[in-house]
Amino acid sequence: MTGIRLPSGRPVICLITDRLLAEPRDLAEIVSAAVDGGVNLVQLREKDLPTRELIDLAARLIDAIAGRAPLLVNGRPDVAFATKADGVHLPADGLLPQDARKVLGVDCIVGQSIHSPEEALHYRNAGLDYVELGSIFPSGSHPGRPALGLYAIRAAALHGIPILAVGGVTSRNVANVIADGAMGVAVISSITAEPDPRSAAEQLCANAAEAWEQLPSIA
Repeated sequence: MTGIRLPSGRPVICLITDRLLAEPRDLAEIVSAAVDGGVNLVQLREKDLPTRELIDLAARLIDAIAGRAPLLVNGRPDVAFATKADGVHLPADGLLPQDARKVLGVDCIVGQSIHSPEEALHYRNAGLDYVELGSIFPSGSHPGRPALGLYAIRAAALHGIPILAVGGVTSRNVANVIADGAMGVAVISSITAEPDPRSAAEQLCANAAEAWEQLPSIA
């Protein structure tokens, strides 16, 4: 565990991995380029990999990131523990946050997938660092899931828990997502499917940061 926390004072830009979408390019190279471009959180999400291969991939990504951003492992606190990753992202039907911290320690980062604003209320006092809400827009990675729309971000934000918006987020709509109350976004194809992942990350981060700077300050 590097001890790196989620950034504060700027939006969180999370890259969720998809090695199949990355092919024939090297996933570690894409992740490194994305971090060079401003991505400040990486979530390893390769649910079909056997444990040994997932551990090996996590270790490769940790080496590629080289302490520049936290790495979370989706749904596998055991793999996060084995590789000294920075935390875990829990699927909606996964472990309880407190159980994940029993494996990884109290200082790890723990996030949780949710699919409605009402779930944000449920998890408000669960000790999570963030919830990942989606799909906000129509998404190629979840083609059958209805889009929640920007209203869901506004409604979930009322419950006082940090929100990462996921699903169909691009550099063209990220400003609206930030303006409506998300502390950041999680993306897959908006970076990985692009021919230049670093430039794609730079544009996404720049648009998010510009929207962040325009948020009303709290006295």
